[in-house]
Amino acid sequence: MKTQDVKYLYISLFIKKSLLLMKMIMKLLMKHGFIHFILTYIYLAWSTLCFFYLEKRYPTLFIGGNPFVLIRQALCIIAERNIVTWPQTYVNKCTPKTEEFFLYIILHQMPEHLVGIEKIDDPNFFEMVEYHYHRAVMIMEKSFLKDLQKYHDLSEEGRTRRVKGIIKVMSVCQNTIEVTFPIRRDNGEYEIITGYRAHHNTHRLPCKGGMRFGPDVTRDEVRALASLMTFKCACCNVPFGGAKAGVVIDPKKYSAQELQKITRRFTLELVKKNMIGPAIDVPAPDVNTGPREMSWMADTYSKTLGLNDINSHAVVTGKPINQGGVQGRSEATGRGIYHAVDNFLSEEKWMSHVGLSTGFPNKTFIVQGFGNVGRFAAVYFTKAGAKCIGVIEREVSLYNENGINPEALIKYFNNKKTVKGFDGADEYNGENLMYEKCDIFVPAAAEKLVKGKDAKKIQAKIIAEGANGPCTPEADKIFLEKNVLVIPDLYMSGGGVTVSYFEWIKNISHVSFGRLHFKYERESNYHLLDSVEQSLKDKIDGVKIKPTDAFERRISAATERDIVNSSLDSSMETAAYRIMETANKYDLCLDIRLAAYCYAVEKIFRTYEEAGLAF
Repeated sequence: MKTQDVKYLYISLFIKKSLLLMKMIMKLLMKHGFIHFILTYIYLAWSTLCFFYLEKRYPTLFIGGNPFVLIRQALCIIAERNIVTWPQTYVNKCTPKTEEFFLYIILHQMPEHLVGIEKIDDPNFFEMVEYHYHRAVMIMEKSFLKDLQKYHDLSEEGRTRRVKGIIKVMSVCQNTIEVTFPIRRDNGEYEIITGYRAHHNTHRLPCKGGMRFGPDVTRDEVRALASLMTFKCACCNVPFGGAKAGVVIDPKKYSAQELQKITRRFTLELVKKNMIGPAIDVPAPDVNTGPREMSWMADTYSKTLGLNDINSHAVVTGKPINQGGVQGRSEATGRGIYHAVDNFLSEEKWMSHVGLSTGFPNKTFIVQGFGNVGRFAAVYFTKAGAKCIGVIEREVSLYNENGINPEALIKYFNNKKTVKGFDGADEYNGENLMYEKCDIFVPAAAEKLVKGKDAKKIQAKIIAEGANGPCTPEADKIFLEKNVLVIPDLYMSGGGVTVSYFEWIKNISHVSFGRLHFKYERESNYHLLDSVEQSLKDKIDGVKIKPTDAFERRISAATERDIVNSSLDSSMETAAYRIMETANKYDLCLDIRLAAYCYAVEKIFRTYEEAGLAF
């Protein structure tokens, strides 16, 4: 352990012991009301001063370094111990167990280049993800050290070195390549195209992440999205590492033939660098790409490096059905958002924190971005009983306080390629539609579109992050102070990668879901009904067991889509339960983002710890 770390540890232990001593004295003098009252305020003043001292002397020790959060922690200590009764608003409706607060903030520090990022209006995207990762490590490191006590042959110093080593491995982007290649355009001119592919973490293989087209794609953006994919896969229980790809083009300026040339050549460049393969790296659709591009990539791979690979079609996911795709993939991310929000809406504990009733009925929501993610989220929210009152698109925003029909808007958009002119809602002319009053706001467009200045004006009680990194750390901090529940991107948008995992399983299994057992299960269900009917006939003459229409459809018309949707629902439910469990375990209250990162980081750490660090 470094001398600096030891110094921090001694200071924190001294403060902790002094607070414990004061508590013991106060307990002994509990019957002496006036003296106990005076000591209570002395305790509060001393604990607050201690927090201020550490925050000023060692700012990198604290998560965010916000002195008001530190004061709230001191208030929480008092409130929890019943030394004095504080109003609920002072403790943000939570009373975390903080007796070991000093110990677990001491060992890991926020890197200097990330200190104060929660005060920056437009931070670097990769640094945003790094910041959230290090916040989680600051919470989890003590638990990691405790787990390593099972190795009796390791000294305390050895355990500390091992934990710090794994933390460093988890934090870096392991591979990033930049490729450039020429294409011949339809007019005969040649153009140089630039593309990127990043592998953030290979604790699990293959790596997984989408491929996007965009004129503003950068190396840092690709690395940030790859790192987010690592934590997203871990959070959603998908056994993949994190990756991402991007090609710097505006697809609207290229013909279909030119896009095919770009996609196939980019695939070949990845093949040459050994950055693609069913067991290495499995791309998927992302912004401005879809089943068509995935089909081109799969075909290119299968005719080159994958020529003799029986699993070659598992090289990408999100393919058309006749190319090995899976039913339900196109709407998977939007459906996952619905399940994610539903899991939290169903919990009275979490809804009581934000002042909402449970369930979707009578809830209002606004969607930012009406692409593949936002449109399906709106459809499922509406079917569950919520009302869409606003849609924000780049060229225009639509508002109707009586409700917008998402399915009608989708049909209009598919015909017109824009939401402008839709007669089911009015064009919004106010400052910003996201500031209007609603229960749920779904940012499903792009990263960093919700900044601190926006968070101050947003009135929604739940922020459901459908896009990757839509809220800056500054906005996140303001939402926490306002008692707004932010359901984070690494969980919310996990539906897409979950169903991609199902497609990959289907491809390497070489059989569609249900093909081997649909008929057997159908006949078994009918045999069960017949058995019940025969048993009842012994007691009741003429009785007949008949399945309901819904059960009949489930028995006789089950499809691959049914299995995929059911499995997705189960996966999102399990992940939500684990995130809530983590939030309760570490007393994180409404900071669900931190809880999700803690859960993901813990799983990745255990993978590295049990597999070992090679050489």
